[in-house]
Amino acid sequence: MPPTAKQSKSSRTRATSSGARRRKAQTPRRDDEAPLIPILARKVRETEAKAQKGKLGPTNRVKFQVIAFLVREERARVKADTEITDGARAELLKRLDGVATILAKTAARDTSLIQLLEVDQATSPVARRMRRDWLLESGAELAPDELIITADKPVVASVVPAALAQRQVVPASIESRQMANPFLAPNLAAAQEPEPVFRRLDNWELMSPLYKAFEQGAGGSAASMALPPVPEFDRLSPKGLEIMAHQARFLESVRAGHRSFLLADEPGLGKTAQSLIAASVANAYPLLAVVPNVVKMNWAREVERWTPGRRATVIQGDGEQVDAFADVFIVNYEILDRHLAWLGSIGLRGMVIDEAHFIKNLTSQRSQNVLALASRIREQNAGAEPLMLALTGTPLINDVEDFDAIWRFLGWTNGEKPGPELMAKLDATGLTPADKAFYAEAREAVISMGIVRRKKKDVAADLPDKLVADLPVELDDEFGRSIRDAERELGARLAARYRRIIEARGDRPNVFDGPDEDIIRLVAQGELEESKAQGSGAENVFSMVRRIGQAKAGLAADYAVQLQRSVGKVVFFAKHIDVMDQAESAFAAAGLRTVSIRGDQTTLARQQAIDAFNGDPDVAIAVCSLTAAGVGLNLQAASNVVLAELSWTAAEQTQAIDRVHRIGQDEPVTAWRIIAAHTIDTKIAELIDSKEGLSLRALDGRAVDAASGDSVQLAALMHLLRQALGAA
Repeated sequence: MPPTAKQSKSSRTRATSSGARRRKAQTPRRDDEAPLIPILARKVRETEAKAQKGKLGPTNRVKFQVIAFLVREERARVKADTEITDGARAELLKRLDGVATILAKTAARDTSLIQLLEVDQATSPVARRMRRDWLLESGAELAPDELIITADKPVVASVVPAALAQRQVVPASIESRQMANPFLAPNLAAAQEPEPVFRRLDNWELMSPLYKAFEQGAGGSAASMALPPVPEFDRLSPKGLEIMAHQARFLESVRAGHRSFLLADEPGLGKTAQSLIAASVANAYPLLAVVPNVVKMNWAREVERWTPGRRATVIQGDGEQVDAFADVFIVNYEILDRHLAWLGSIGLRGMVIDEAHFIKNLTSQRSQNVLALASRIREQNAGAEPLMLALTGTPLINDVEDFDAIWRFLGWTNGEKPGPELMAKLDATGLTPADKAFYAEAREAVISMGIVRRKKKDVAADLPDKLVADLPVELDDEFGRSIRDAERELGARLAARYRRIIEARGDRPNVFDGPDEDIIRLVAQGELEESKAQGSGAENVFSMVRRIGQAKAGLAADYAVQLQRSVGKVVFFAKHIDVMDQAESAFAAAGLRTVSIRGDQTTLARQQAIDAFNGDPDVAIAVCSLTAAGVGLNLQAASNVVLAELSWTAAEQTQAIDRVHRIGQDEPVTAWRIIAAHTIDTKIAELIDSKEGLSLRALDGRAVDAASGDSVQLAALMHLLRQALGAA
């Protein structure tokens, strides 16, 4: 039936918010009384599908909130519309209840969404634009004040949050620096903030399409910006060293004026050297480098090596030994929180974050500290772009929204929408997210902002091959049998929970349909959250995997001994300290000299261990922690790696192997994964391998199937449950 008659202007003031809207004349269709409902049904299914893969990202949280608002508005409109028959009204309300039910199920999976269901929950400009676009799509006529969405005036946050104010320290040397030069040099390039320019895409929600653009891949196109050719003469390498061709091309881009980069080269291609020389090319001093603790001393060495005319200082503890007049300040993520105040006051002109995937969790204090400092640096250098570098060979861990924090750090987006430069690039395409061609163009626009991604096989033709080989081992002793018993007990516990939910729901499951995947995910997610809360004291998936590592330790150590005697130096990786201890005892019993690289070492002791392994022919094996030694280290004196325990992420495994497979390596590299047969270990190895598809698709443009967004822990628990239900 045709839409209702025009409403009076008075009834459209704020009544539009309650659902009393005029409809444009349109072709009759099945949902003519409420054409918004099928739109809401489609959007809520999209949100539900994302929630099934894990916690919702910022864009989908906004979508969830807008759906909830519009369901309330539409229910009020349907109830108040006198031209709808009682039967039609009941049918429409039933369908709205269906949308609300999916919202509730989604909120049950991710309890942080519950607050978004509140009536008085504040809305952002992005949410208001999304609501407006959906209403227009449904054929609604909106009041003029609803058509124009104005952005809220941004609130300038302090670089030091109130919770950290009491922890701030100011080293004595910094006070001396401030007294010697109490005023920062004026920034003559700074200009007044330009008047906002409204573009064609200003009213579109764009973050979700940008993520989707990378999720879809590009059919063979790698995510790397166009770089200048290699210069004819090398004027940047210090005496006695020579930069490689791929490094020279990156530095030429810096010389040409580009100032923000996601340098996503594969591990081992010299990202540290490139970033330090880039700072010299851009004269981005003072420069701040935020790095993992394990590589602080190596960064100081690299400053001396690649920019010998510059001074580096490493910030330790409260900074008592800091050289306030240094060119490069090096600090680890863990202690950055107490140095925010003075770092934000010394006029930094560049910032590098090493292993940038460390900040992917936006709710963590680590991420907030980094983003606050980055914002302050851009503010202080308005009109004269600072050098901002995010370094990571593994920017994507579980989902394309892992890009979010890195893009915010670089100033490309603010989390809700693209920044002015990226917005201009997207606008210049002449396309919108409604156009299929938009996604390839949007991906290229983001890449042109400064994504640089090179693979070893492309830039280092002489770098030998890398192979990951699995070695299944049988845990046939009493310890191994107890592990398999524990797996069965955990599966049975999960199956019992599943059946209780099915019974409470009153369902009569059809054996031909198999188990309900939504319930499987819900049960597994609940178990995972309980396991994290319990810690290591209770029997759960984490304690089980740890026991498997303990059971494999002796077998993995025996294999490493055999390997060392046939091929020379070996790097042995484990996740838990007790597994490392057990392995070191086995190596000592075999008469082998070892070094240990752990998280509880001082930076000096760790560097001494690395130097001994690389330089002392009598050191046979480096026993390394996956978490403490998996990033930033050079261990290419070996060509064989033993992974005694599996990681929970593909990225962590890749980073560990690439401590050996990097520039300077002249032998083929083999990583031997020790897998406990007939246990959950086998499934974890399979899940880790599947996660590599995300990076291949999003960054390398490979046409591979996209992996599930579920974490390896969640997917492993779901596997155990299916196995217990007889559906694996």
